[in-house]
Amino acid sequence: MSFLLSCLQSRELEYQLSFNMGCIASTAKEPGGNRRWPSNIGEVSVFVPGLRIPKPLDFSQPLSDHLSRTLVERLTALRTRVVVMVGQEGPSFTRSRRKSVAQHGGSTMADLQQALEDYLPVLIGLVTEGNPLQQSVQFGWVNQQDDIEETCIFSAWYEVLSVLHLLALLSSSQANLLLIPKISTDGYQPKVSDESKRASIDVLLKAAGYLDYAVRHVIPQLSAESRRILPVDLSVGVLQALCLQALGQSVDIQLGLAIDNTKASLAVKRRLACEMVKYWQQAQDSIMNVPWGNGWGEKHQLFIKWKYVEAKAAAYYYHGLILDEGDTEKSHGIAVAALQAADEYLKESKKAAEAFNMASPVSRNPPAWGTMKFLSEKIPKDTSCRVHINTDLYTYEKIMETAPTLPDFALALKPDEYNLPPVDSCWVEENLNKTVQSFDRQPEVQVEQLPQVEVHSHGYSQSRLLAPGCYGSNSRSCFYETHLGNT
Repeated sequence: MSFLLSCLQSRELEYQLSFNMGCIASTAKEPGGNRRWPSNIGEVSVFVPGLRIPKPLDFSQPLSDHLSRTLVERLTALRTRVVVMVGQEGPSFTRSRRKSVAQHGGSTMADLQQALEDYLPVLIGLVTEGNPLQQSVQFGWVNQQDDIEETCIFSAWYEVLSVLHLLALLSSSQANLLLIPKISTDGYQPKVSDESKRASIDVLLKAAGYLDYAVRHVIPQLSAESRRILPVDLSVGVLQALCLQALGQSVDIQLGLAIDNTKASLAVKRRLACEMVKYWQQAQDSIMNVPWGNGWGEKHQLFIKWKYVEAKAAAYYYHGLILDEGDTEKSHGIAVAALQAADEYLKESKKAAEAFNMASPVSRNPPAWGTMKFLSEKIPKDTSCRVHINTDLYTYEKIMETAPTLPDFALALKPDEYNLPPVDSCWVEENLNKTVQSFDRQPEVQVEQLPQVEVHSHGYSQSRLLAPGCYGSNSRSCFYETHLGNT
């Protein structure tokens, strides 16, 4: 632990804090500061904003008078481990490169996830019901999507929220790595294996679970003032958008698997595509009014817009194919309009993808795979074919009529259920030790020497000890009798 602390002390940059109501501090700094933004994040299948970075913290100063030295040192060591790992390797997790072996002094994504999972059960001991230490420690984190560079709050719930957010982004980063096409063993073009696709769905739903729990159960625990000062990174709108984004991309992968499955019907594919539209629409609605402060925020918004337009292209395509199965002139006309809409949305999605990739930090599309690889080929072809067939029956104006309304399906995919882990056993030991120490410190009860009176009755001599305050004429009812033997 002493080694980790010395590393932190050498790495920590001085920063000034401006306090708000005695418990909150946010600091705006010159560009660069403690934030490290990569200029290029490589190939992006799943967009992950920059990781927030925890500021170094020694728990001994605020907690040494309240908790045992052992527990204080454990809290400090566990958080220090996270600080060092995020500081050294955090920027690399937003780039699309797989780190299979940890370098000297570095850490893998799995190492950081494990460090956070080790820290969380000990941390939540500070937020258990009735713990007076919930607001005793000021936790500081460097933001990525907010104009304010650092946000520091005297709240252990703020720390829990920050940890869950980081766990969610790490899971999303893992999904991005799984969905970057790899060179196959047969030497053909890069592709994403079905195994990686299914694994990425599990990881994305796990990320959604962290975010959903954070919005529904952690943010409500913060005071109104703390919620007001939360950075954009942790705002309800952004957390909901990230959650919905994970669900939308999971459905996208499911649609790709259905496309590859010859037994999957058009109705199943249309339903998945329409559900995907709803997820991305809700994600876009969630961030519509977020006051983005820098490039990460703008890029996040462009990513959601791109995927929303892509989803509409898929939904209108499959809706058009099903409408075209009808045997009336009207159904064919509506089908053509739907396919034309799909073609327009496909063209728009390519422009949206270009805008996303050009926004800072720059990125690029991975080789086409899955749903969009299939639809990029099929939509123009099928649309052109049907428009040509119906040219003699329908005028241009009829073909370009407003696209039909998409079917409204209930959303089936939900985030994984998540609950905070049980409080670490070290808190049970801490409370037990406190109970023992409290008992040991109880003052000894001094037994007052009670006055004695002698009473002679029926040949026995008895000595009776009178209770304090029982002197006088009414003392008979208050005394304790002790038999001293025969006289």
